[in-house]
Amino acid sequence: MLKGWPDTLWIVRHGESAGNVARDFAYQQGLARIDLTGRDVDVPLSDLGREQAAALGRWFAQGREDGRPNVVLASPYLRAQETARLFRDAGGCPADTRIHLDERLREKEFGILDGLTGRGVRAEFPQQAELRASLGKFYHRPPGGESWCDVIFRLRAMMDTISLHHSGCRVMIVAHQVVVLCLRYVVEGLTEQEILEIDADGDVANCSITEYRHAPGAEGTDGRMRLVRYNVTAPMEAQQTPVTTKPDPIMGARG
Repeated sequence: MLKGWPDTLWIVRHGESAGNVARDFAYQQGLARIDLTGRDVDVPLSDLGREQAAALGRWFAQGREDGRPNVVLASPYLRAQETARLFRDAGGCPADTRIHLDERLREKEFGILDGLTGRGVRAEFPQQAELRASLGKFYHRPPGGESWCDVIFRLRAMMDTISLHHSGCRVMIVAHQVVVLCLRYVVEGLTEQEILEIDADGDVANCSITEYRHAPGAEGTDGRMRLVRYNVTAPMEAQQTPVTTKPDPIMGARG
């Protein structure tokens, strides 16, 4: 049997997090640093983020013709784990569905710029600000951190794992804004320019859906994944839940 793509692939950004709220406050106040203590991996969902995750689950539970996920993978970051669990608890997938944590889905690492606003980076690390402006976010790697290209390296390996173990399944991935965009780059075979243009069009909304369906190819091939929808917030709108599009800051922020 030829191993290949899943039957359906949903990619979901986690619900609004306490980090998103703190980031907005820091930018509104013109602060250099986002007021969060502890590790980024431990940042939880906000109250609204929990409501968004449950709304997403209820939407999937309402007898959708294309079915519910039977495989769920999530970033190990707390906000993604909570989103996946609340989604499952609300009926988005069968109650006994295991949530597979995969560290390759983790947030982009910002290294020495972590927790800084754009203003903070320009004040504390002006050379990094200049370097990023020159290289662009796709290739700029802050000391101790990652570029988008680095994130793509690990996501290519993750997609190989999905192909090996979950071919033909209905797979949902719960992760972060940069991961959603970089997965589009991998799955669709985009160029740097194409994915940056998509990014420039607007931020990935919290708990929005990006969906692919398998399209068969010629005999002896595994076909391709066809984009059905991108950054769709219909679940929140159907459940009358506020939609949030908290962006990753220009540098060093939590998404």
